[in-house]
Amino acid sequence: MARNHTKSKEQDLGRDSIGRLMFSLAVPAITAQVVNMLYNIVDRMYIGHIPETGAAALTGVGITFPIILLIMAFSSLVAMGGAPQAAIAMGEGDLPKAEKILGNCFTTLLGFSAVLTGVFLIFGEPILRAFGASDNTIEYALSYLQIYVMGTIFVQIALGMNMFITTQGFATVSMLTVVIGAALNIALDPLFIFVFHLGVRGAALATILSQGVSAVWVLRFLLGSKSRLRIRRENLPVKLKIMVPVMALGVSPFIMQSTESLLSVALNTSLLRYGGDSAVGAYTVLASVLQIVNLPMQGLCQGAQPITSFNYGARNFDRVKKSVRLLLICCMAYGILFWLALMLVPQLFAAIFISDQALMEITVWAMRIFLFGVFAFGAQCGFQQSFLALGQAKVSVLLALLRKIVLLIPLIYILPMFFENKLFGVFVAEPIADILAAVVTTISFLVWSRRTLSLEKAGTGK
Repeated sequence: MARNHTKSKEQDLGRDSIGRLMFSLAVPAITAQVVNMLYNIVDRMYIGHIPETGAAALTGVGITFPIILLIMAFSSLVAMGGAPQAAIAMGEGDLPKAEKILGNCFTTLLGFSAVLTGVFLIFGEPILRAFGASDNTIEYALSYLQIYVMGTIFVQIALGMNMFITTQGFATVSMLTVVIGAALNIALDPLFIFVFHLGVRGAALATILSQGVSAVWVLRFLLGSKSRLRIRRENLPVKLKIMVPVMALGVSPFIMQSTESLLSVALNTSLLRYGGDSAVGAYTVLASVLQIVNLPMQGLCQGAQPITSFNYGARNFDRVKKSVRLLLICCMAYGILFWLALMLVPQLFAAIFISDQALMEITVWAMRIFLFGVFAFGAQCGFQQSFLALGQAKVSVLLALLRKIVLLIPLIYILPMFFENKLFGVFVAEPIADILAAVVTTISFLVWSRRTLSLEKAGTGK
């Protein structure tokens, strides 16, 4: 039975229309990314429209974003390292080892939850001030953070343990984890914020309750009879021989997410220095719009990855080139269309998050500057993810770090020295870094693929 399934899969990925394959694989991935995006930005959509205090509240909540990213990064450290290890053990037929990995990862996530909750509850205010909170916004930032971090354990379980459902092949169950939480959050936000008049506290409460329901959903599955891997008491004590390889494998996605947190801090503090709270509030909106641009594109890349990887493994290099080419065309078309919309009608995107007129004006002005490089995202994302699909994970990570660490963060501090309008200098750092990173990534992929794929194709006689 398994052999027929494998054969069918090989025939599909190796012979069927690449366009049809990419569409069928990308649609569920894009759907999951869009739902996840709503989970992340729905709070900001409602908070920005709170009468009178919406602008300050949105700015305050935006300052908590680096901390939220860091909490999510720790779940990736465990999940993105543990789930592949468990899958390998299952492939080897060693189910007890896979369950030990699951149990150890669960305990580690609980430990991270306790430490992170304690740190951010005790040191929340000084951390937020260091991250760009002012006297006008610290109240909102602290109110949101104190409630949100109480649900850290739910975030860690919902995000971290859900990967162990995905790796067993239960894609629908895994997607429902996100959908259930997102739908509940969208429903509870207006109830708690506007009906119960809880403001940012209501938004945070809606989020952690939604994550709590998702966490219960995940645990119920992993403790039930349908899961091949179950959480068992005897596997909960942490063993170094299990967790060291898990952490080693998970460090790459952890670095990717934690550096995103570092980038948010650099932008928030620089914008506060040169433009005050309104500039930080504008960036909160811009970061949300950036997610709307990026996450569906990431879903498209996830849909293309199995096709590219399979045909690369099968040494079918013509199909590899076709899949990369189609991915690039789709990503670039999406990026360019979105860029046109942002440049022509930025106020439509800003209005999703804010109603304050003063904040609207600076956001619309900043959007055309900060997101000017969106047209280059297609090349950056398409080629970077293609490196990953072709087994060049280190190259992919280095190219991502090139944009954020090597280019963007230094430019945020350097460029204001060369402009009379310091705020313009901070905002223009993003498109410069985006375009330069896209150029370097494109050249790197074209050079690498021309050399490597041509040599391997010659070696196989194809």
